[in-house]
Amino acid sequence: MFEEANPFESLQEQIDDAGAALDLDADILERLKHPERVLETNLTVEWDDGSLERFKAFRSQFNGDRGPYKGGIRYHPNVSRDEVKALSGWMVYKCAMVGIPYGGGKGGIVIDPKEYSEGELERITRAFATELRPFVGEDKDIPAPDVNTGQREMNWIKNTYETLENTTAPGVVTGKAIESGGSEGRVEATGRSTMLTAREAFEYLGRSISGATVAVQGYGNAGWIAANLLECNGATIVSVSDSSGAIYNESGLDTQAVRHHKDDTGSVIGFNDADEELADEELLTLDVDLLIPAALENAIDEELAHEVQADAIVEAANGPLTPRADDVLTERDVAVFPDILANAGGVTVSYFEWVQNRQRFYWDEDRVNEELETVIVTAFEDLVSAYESYDVPNFRTAAYVVALERVVQAFEEGGTFP
Repeated sequence: MFEEANPFESLQEQIDDAGAALDLDADILERLKHPERVLETNLTVEWDDGSLERFKAFRSQFNGDRGPYKGGIRYHPNVSRDEVKALSGWMVYKCAMVGIPYGGGKGGIVIDPKEYSEGELERITRAFATELRPFVGEDKDIPAPDVNTGQREMNWIKNTYETLENTTAPGVVTGKAIESGGSEGRVEATGRSTMLTAREAFEYLGRSISGATVAVQGYGNAGWIAANLLECNGATIVSVSDSSGAIYNESGLDTQAVRHHKDDTGSVIGFNDADEELADEELLTLDVDLLIPAALENAIDEELAHEVQADAIVEAANGPLTPRADDVLTERDVAVFPDILANAGGVTVSYFEWVQNRQRFYWDEDRVNEELETVIVTAFEDLVSAYESYDVPNFRTAAYVVALERVVQAFEEGGTFP
């Protein structure tokens, strides 16, 4: 793949497209295309051998018109200022798309966590939490897990904040372990919303998800759970991949067995029941009913989009298509159901977790899953309504029309503070 799209520019282009459909004033649109603030900090941490190392870290707070900033923290060597700005913007419109009262934030540290011990990762997490302390809080900005972070890191951030503030504030982060105030159903939420979006999409397209062939790029938390839930709904998962490559079986893969193999070996490669191994790009161009990109941004560029053979795409990852790829797939009538709906289960159940933390009253998993299904199905109906009511070329623009309209309404109702 040769196209390296800037994710922040991609976000701004998506906002422009929706703004044109809504005929928004240019000055309002300009305000909604840029973050309100971005923290850039340097973290210096002492390692196990006594040496010091410096790391760059970011937190972007994009827009708070509809509520506290909300968004994950990722640990990855490719984290950049533009990436966190884009991801924080996508969070604004994701929360608005599914109707939960949050704005958007995102953070990250430029680090490869695989190279460091657990103690070193705890120290850098606590160092970042200390820097974030003035900017986060239950009613300000609520971090969550993202790429290469999870319950462990959220527990460390929560503990650091509570210790420094001399308080108890379980709602300062979400995605925590159950014993630390986490919610049932949170780990499965992103994969579950991907499955629900795929189910509703196929019904809208006049097809059944039962019997559909599916390829899943990325077999981390979101990818494998989406694959497993789709399998439980009768779909045939013919190919999955991770950073090592892809495996394929025309008759279908046992998603749980593949997960056990990956847990044991660190990769899906080498799974006994796979007919063959493929390159990642080969998975993305398989002739399947449904393709689920569940890895990182820009997985499908303009060139690769011409080779995609899937009938529909449901985005479990954030920004897996470049804008030019979107254009190509729209021209080819490939139905793309966007990330700001499909992977919104994570932030939705994070919202449920935050509500439970504030009330100090916790729900069982059945209630969490029922509430999540209601949110995603309602949001899908809103998406379809916008797609059919506005002169928009695809479902992504329709989703941004819904979201942008809600953010603008909140901004206008609040007025402009001098």
